[in-house]
Amino acid sequence: MIFKTILSLRTLNGIPFLLTGISPTFKVISRTSSEQNINVVGKWDLLSAVCLERHPIIIKPMLNIEVRYQKMLQQIEFEGSMISDFDIQKQKKRRQKSETFASQNMVSNQTIQDLEDSWEEELTKFKFASKINEIEEDNAVVSLKRKLDKNLILLVEQKIGDSNLWIPPQSVRKHRETMIQTAHRTLQELCGNNIKVKFYGNAPIGFYQYKYPISMQEKGQNGAKIFYFLAKYISGDISSSVNHCWLDRKELRKVIHPAIHKSLSKFLLPD
Repeated sequence: MIFKTILSLRTLNGIPFLLTGISPTFKVISRTSSEQNINVVGKWDLLSAVCLERHPIIIKPMLNIEVRYQKMLQQIEFEGSMISDFDIQKQKKRRQKSETFASQNMVSNQTIQDLEDSWEEELTKFKFASKINEIEEDNAVVSLKRKLDKNLILLVEQKIGDSNLWIPPQSVRKHRETMIQTAHRTLQELCGNNIKVKFYGNAPIGFYQYKYPISMQEKGQNGAKIFYFLAKYISGDISSSVNHCWLDRKELRKVIHPAIHKSLSKFLLPD
């Protein structure tokens, strides 16, 4: 009795638009127990891609319900708070009616009032810094100083097939490389050596698969499988020779291919 084992990966519906001329790095094989040779029934390219995030630098503006809740807590704290040492001192000075210390009391009370006035004036002059940077107003999407209260994702312009697309940095796995090694190499080759990042583990956090055009499938190249790794931006700058941008979640939806965005949205947390 001949026992046939077929090793295969489950496929997803994708849009055939990517990558030509790349050596296959994965094989779906069919083999019988009596055969020594492997019959190749399909070839897939394996790629690693890096979703590099710059996390928020400042907190986000509070929602209306958060503002009302904060005011409620402040009111509860005020009503249940103990009188401060400063107020005790003021009350004590006001209760002193001795003529011997009248002039001294007047000077002390005036000094306390001057302090209160100076603090009030300082508070009035203080202005919070704007959360919108001038660079952001100029739409400089290559800057990391924009949208300081949001998560930003790095996209680079790469040639995919006959088109230039904005995608997370990706490249094909080389022989004997692990997928995480490919991810590290991808950032170094595409973004330069001046950037420091932290990867969240050695396992991919997402997966995207698509098939090549029929003309390529007829030659035995079925498609590509992309494994996404999540990383955090620490410091440094992207090489100026690389066309790149830092986009928030809304901008990402408008720029990136819908099929890829659908895959990314499964593991990228919303703002």
